[in-house]
Amino acid sequence: MSARTLTLDVADGIATITLARPELGNPIDGEFSRDLYDMANALAGRDDVRAILLRADGPAFSYGGDISTFAPQIDELPAIMRRWTGDFHTGLMRLQRLDAPIVAQVQGVCAGGGVAIAAGADFVIGTPGTRFVYAYTGIGLACDGGASLACTRRMGFARATRFMLLNQTLTGAQALDAGLMDEMLEPDALAPRAQALARQLADGPTVALGEVRRLLRQATHAAMEAQLEAEAQAMVKAATTDDAREGVLAFAEKRKPRFRGH
Repeated sequence: MSARTLTLDVADGIATITLARPELGNPIDGEFSRDLYDMANALAGRDDVRAILLRADGPAFSYGGDISTFAPQIDELPAIMRRWTGDFHTGLMRLQRLDAPIVAQVQGVCAGGGVAIAAGADFVIGTPGTRFVYAYTGIGLACDGGASLACTRRMGFARATRFMLLNQTLTGAQALDAGLMDEMLEPDALAPRAQALARQLADGPTVALGEVRRLLRQATHAAMEAQLEAEAQAMVKAATTDDAREGVLAFAEKRKPRFRGH
């Protein structure tokens, strides 16, 4: 599947989503939001996707929202935000609801909505030259794309507050220390490591991984009783899969399990 702003390639269980306008810094605009929405819907209808690799062409992951489109339509800014976030948020939510874990491979500048996209991944991998730029309040806007949720989950409330309210820029090392990034590698090692991690996840018990993803996302706000019941239901669902049967038998037989994703 290919669109003007994004491309999607699915091979051997890994769906690779690529931000594909490097000449513009991979901006987030109405067209991008619609393409993301369409791509997420396409993935939601497939049963062969077991991991997602999110990457970008060019030297920057994303400069964030396309500010150049705002000024000529400044009087329409609220309506523009309403339209864009409708598609942008729905697309992101549908990606998050998949069983497939998400790996974000981030190079160069990652700003505004790009931060939201990357931080919402299960694993974020970057380089010493990666720069996470909050950006929103620098132009008088708040945030979108789940940035408030993703940054707080990753960095904690106090660190996310400083990042967002002070409109900070974090280097790769600072992002790693804050929890916004999980691994920092030299540039030539970034793509191979991201691919290897996506491969490791795609070879895992996909249904069980999906249940764990959902449990983790509600863990910070669910009551104890509700979370325990959610865990019980997740265990039961995972126990019905062929992968659970294979995992238990492989352990008993002292061999490596061969998970199939169902």
